[in-house]
Amino acid sequence: MRFLKRIVIQVVPTMLILTFVVFALVYLAGDPVSLMLPENATQEDRAILEKELGLDQHFLIQYVQYMGDLARGDFGTSYQYHQEALPLVVERLTATLSLAGMALGVGILMSLPLGVIAALKRNTFVDYFISGLSVIGKAMPNFWIGIMLILFFAVTLGVLPVSGAESPAHFVLPAFTLGVALSAELTRLVRASVLEVIDQEFVQTARSKGQKEWIVILRHVFMNSLIPVVTMIGLQFPQLIGGTIIVETVFSWPGIGRLLLQSIEAKDMAVIQAIVFVIAIITILVNLLTDVIYRLLDPRISYESKS
Repeated sequence: MRFLKRIVIQVVPTMLILTFVVFALVYLAGDPVSLMLPENATQEDRAILEKELGLDQHFLIQYVQYMGDLARGDFGTSYQYHQEALPLVVERLTATLSLAGMALGVGILMSLPLGVIAALKRNTFVDYFISGLSVIGKAMPNFWIGIMLILFFAVTLGVLPVSGAESPAHFVLPAFTLGVALSAELTRLVRASVLEVIDQEFVQTARSKGQKEWIVILRHVFMNSLIPVVTMIGLQFPQLIGGTIIVETVFSWPGIGRLLLQSIEAKDMAVIQAIVFVIAIITILVNLLTDVIYRLLDPRISYESKS
């Protein structure tokens, strides 16, 4: 019950602040009437449209109306696509979440074994090599990785498609592009976490009982080192969504990242605010899920919160 109460205390103020910031940005961004009307529109046409949109009202009145529209899921109509903004964003959201989920899987599958191996081989060539790869992977921008992958796998070898999202093969290059930076960050964290756990007393006790080394590493070291890794994954997932803006543009991926960039260029404010709102909701949900998983991995947190 206390956990649910804390969730409400965190989420409600966050959403209120977010809605106000988004509305203020839209309000200050410029005159949407000029974008929606042709250049030869008269002042009378402008006045009629302003009244229809409620733009002739005071700022606070517009904000109250805006909150009412949000409660109904109404973000307005995209003048660029001539359809409701929220359904348009939700339609593109599936492609982005699929790509982000695949990239997350790539990052985890690469980082967990590399981080554990680097920790077990600490201060050796293997450790230095993996750590060096992590630094390089973190330093390289996503768009550069994407371009290099396109040149090698699509142009030179011709084995993978460059653009679109029609088949599983289309996921490979953009997912790997996003996953490299994530794996670089996670590999360093996994290494540090394993090194912190491996010298703990309970690990030495497990070894003294004659348990096989791989069981000690897997059951005692690896599982106990996952807690900070899960936290980092929760923090990195919103950044992963943000990284899709560039990657989706490079690979012509039909997701909300590319849609956001196109909407910013066209000043399509209805779509922009819908995307920002949806990304914020995803971020909050991921943070809550991370908190739940964190408690499952370490039940002591639940007991500490009760005391």
